[in-house]
Amino acid sequence: MITLLHGILVEATPSVAVIDVGGVGFEVGISGTTAASLPTLGEECRLYTRMQVREDALTLFGFATKEERTMFERLVAVSGVGPRLALAVLSKFTVSQLYTVVMAEDDKGMATVPGVGKKTAQRLILELKSVFAKDHGLLAADVPAAGQLPLGSAPDTSALDDARAALLSMGFSPQEADLALDGLDASQRVEALLGSALKRLGMEA
Repeated sequence: MITLLHGILVEATPSVAVIDVGGVGFEVGISGTTAASLPTLGEECRLYTRMQVREDALTLFGFATKEERTMFERLVAVSGVGPRLALAVLSKFTVSQLYTVVMAEDDKGMATVPGVGKKTAQRLILELKSVFAKDHGLLAADVPAAGQLPLGSAPDTSALDDARAALLSMGFSPQEADLALDGLDASQRVEALLGSALKRLGMEA
């Protein structure tokens, strides 16, 4: 099993990277998120990988972070979701953004992923919600741990930003989203912020 590649990036597109490792070129399927984090051609590159074995092919998929790789594995475990669709989801959302969409049960937002219809979106949300409930580390991957901010830094506001984005995707206006989130503790998890905001807006969390 190949779980990591470290070599020279020789080719890159929004969906494929080729890494030269000791004179052997490995073609790796990637998400748009990972593509955006790649170095320039000719520089060293490291990707965490997963191999898919079929009778007629061996396919490698690469990820900028271990958390994205874990999320890929969770996605392909969902019935009807293959590697291409999983990469499409990870191209549309970061892990923390996907968490927000899932916990808000935003099937419309999920359905904006190319190839994901309403039924698939609902199934993804249903299955991923239990995944996130068990593995909080996936959400924490995109934000600094509590107390780890440098001295003089402002508090991390990504949870508030993600909660606001979720409210907007649910059809609320920017003004409604801002009012609903005003004064809430930014150190809370996204689902807690979203739950409080929805209550303020007169909806069930």
